[in-house]
Amino acid sequence: MIRVLIADDEPLIRAGIRMILTSAEDIEVVAEAPDGREAVELARRHLVDVALLDIRMPVMDGLDALAELRRTAPGVRALILTTFGERENVLRALRQGGAGFLLKDSAPGELIGAVRAAAAGDAYLSPAATRHVADSLVHAPDTGRAARARARVAALSEREREVLALLGEGLSNADAGRRIHMSEATVKTYVSRILAKLECENRVQAALLARDAGLGG
Repeated sequence: MIRVLIADDEPLIRAGIRMILTSAEDIEVVAEAPDGREAVELARRHLVDVALLDIRMPVMDGLDALAELRRTAPGVRALILTTFGERENVLRALRQGGAGFLLKDSAPGELIGAVRAAAAGDAYLSPAATRHVADSLVHAPDTGRAARARARVAALSEREREVLALLGEGLSNADAGRRIHMSEATVKTYVSRILAKLECENRVQAALLARDAGLGG
């Protein structure tokens, strides 16, 4: 069973997410928290696999809770719940090592899939939300980030850059494989190699690096 914690200051939101997740036979909601500080405490106490963290919460917000979990419970995979109006915070969360993000109005199947992906050690990047985050990257002031990203990507082979570009589009391994006529297992091998070469913690960070370098989308 995948042990999940839901952290959101709105009880109705928590109830809705709980209803969706408990409909899956392999997911168990073991704790709920109305703020980030309690979320961190409960995540450690209940040996949580995946924590769903809203960004805006009292006492401690989701970003600070993510940072605290990274320090004190690195085995917990944190998924950030967001809205389109919080793109800059989402970018910060992903660069801090969050396991991905999804929108609060995501379809039930997408929410369940994101939790499963995070629990499996993958990162989830919602294709719909990826496009909005990419917009913020495109219009953000370039302070040398793009040049640094291109320098890092230069260490990859041509095929690895092609796979990285597909990560930048938010594609899964299966979808990427179909795009470039490669098996899902082979894509997974390439992704692992890319993460190691780029020193990225997960595929979400690699996707953001791809965007910074001008790859994908």
